[in-house]
Amino acid sequence: MARPKRGEFHPHLAEHRARLGLTQDQVAERLQALAREHGDGHLAVSGETVARHERGKYLPGPHYRRQYTRLYGASEEQLGLVLSSNPPPALSGQVLPATDADDAFDAFDAFELAQRAAASDVGDTVLTGLEQAADRLAVAYQGTPPAILLPEVRRHLGYIGQLLDKRATLDQRRRLLVVGGWLSLLAATVDIDLNLRPVAAARLNTATSLAEQAGHKEIVAWCLETRAWDALTERNYKLAVDLSQAAQRVAPRDGSAIIQATAQEGRAAARLGDDRQARDALARVERMASPLAVPDQPEHHFRYDPAKQLAYSATVLSWLADPAAEAYTRDVLNRLESGRDGGTRPRRVATARLDLALTLAGLGNLDEAAGQAIVALKSGRIVPSSAWRAAEIVDAVENREIAEAAELREAFDAIRHKNGHV
Repeated sequence: MARPKRGEFHPHLAEHRARLGLTQDQVAERLQALAREHGDGHLAVSGETVARHERGKYLPGPHYRRQYTRLYGASEEQLGLVLSSNPPPALSGQVLPATDADDAFDAFDAFELAQRAAASDVGDTVLTGLEQAADRLAVAYQGTPPAILLPEVRRHLGYIGQLLDKRATLDQRRRLLVVGGWLSLLAATVDIDLNLRPVAAARLNTATSLAEQAGHKEIVAWCLETRAWDALTERNYKLAVDLSQAAQRVAPRDGSAIIQATAQEGRAAARLGDDRQARDALARVERMASPLAVPDQPEHHFRYDPAKQLAYSATVLSWLADPAAEAYTRDVLNRLESGRDGGTRPRRVATARLDLALTLAGLGNLDEAAGQAIVALKSGRIVPSSAWRAAEIVDAVENREIAEAAELREAFDAIRHKNGHV
């Protein structure tokens, strides 16, 4: 079958890519990752391929079109990937359609209805709905698989991009920039969870830019803290310390970012073996967190929950190989599993098990260490970017030829290879 001639379709791919602030190479990487995530096999695509698709050289095949609709959260018609004698309507003014993400998060129909009823192009009802959606998604981060959460966050960002093209008052525009900054930051966090680091870096740049335009230092500080966390998961501990300290310098004194960044400094220092700096950071976190009340939504990713302080202490002590870490990690795990600190937090439970397992491995209790690590890895709550925390436990167990070694290795490899990441 002959390829369709140029001009028989009118792609809007470049417009959608610009909304996400991605390069053509980054789009190619994301398309490959989506093909793997959805079991579609290998997708041969490069930045040059994306460029040809955007220029309308030829209509992409169905395998490519399927990944484009997933990446941009739009139908083939809205992306212009259909043969037609008339061009489809431009992106501006369109509302991106629902994806297969959890419908509990879907507020787009309500937003669109509110906008049509408002007297201005960007009404307060629409802005309030977006702000509430950003909070709901930040709360959902704790218990929602990242591959499910990401399309919903991305779809909200697309809607905000459309609203930024409309007329708005200065106050309305600032609110759009702020909610866009929070959602870009959350999307970057989820991208890091999925090991989609080039996309995450682009989103962090966008979040920082939006926050700086809005004069929102809390978001700027969270962006630095998120970069520090990313560096930590990549085992670049010195960079993690530097970025954590940069976040503290920028952060407002009365926000959550300064506490989280200080805790991140302590964890990175512990990985460097700097006992003094790690414990000093823990002491500073305790001074800042102890007067705080439990927030209304303790699961909110960007609101510091004082209960985290004990968990960070447990992590730091386990990474310092301090024997006191066992009591801390067991206490943290018991509190999380019982819901004593307000609700269940499955991701925190899983990472607390890894902290306990690492501590037990250091103390020579390898049987229980293996058991705790296996439960954590099989819980489905350890995302690919966190799997590295189990590596030392696996090594310790395999070196001593513990009975559970084979099962632990199998669970560990399954996480490492999740979504095609090794």
